[in-house]
Amino acid sequence: MPTDTIYGLVGQALKPKTVARIYKVRHRRPDKPCIILIGGIEDLKKFGIAVNSSTRKLINSFWPGKVSIVLPCMSKRFTYLHRGTETLAFRLPKPLWLRRLLKQTGPLVAPSANLEGKEPATTVREAQKYFRNRVDAYVDGGTFAAKPSTLIAIQDGVVEILRQGRVRLRV
Repeated sequence: MPTDTIYGLVGQALKPKTVARIYKVRHRRPDKPCIILIGGIEDLKKFGIAVNSSTRKLINSFWPGKVSIVLPCMSKRFTYLHRGTETLAFRLPKPLWLRRLLKQTGPLVAPSANLEGKEPATTVREAQKYFRNRVDAYVDGGTFAAKPSTLIAIQDGVVEILRQGRVRLRV
């Protein structure tokens, strides 16, 4: 389905079996965590993540938007998501339709719609070539330029750019 940046292969983040299926279908490296789309900053609590006021200010300067933020997540309960990295990446998308969907579904893992190492799908037709009938449904959102979100980490009030994407940042 389309996200706010590119097509994603999405599923409910709080369901370990769903996440495992996405890794299998996508042939994703098992040590590589997925970005999680959330409907509001309060969803971070569902992952045991509490942010202090200075981190909240930084987060609010990027969200909603096309910036994914890596935050510490030490909970062993979420090892199936953080894959031993003890961090999770979240994005609060700007489009209202997507935030409304996320309020209904809960947080969604959303790796790009492609097989590991291949270019992200820019159309549903390309996604269908990758996955055929191994996914439950396809949502056509037209053509997307293959540019993922910008990925940053915030730790102790310091922002580090991990990947330049849709949003060009300088720190």
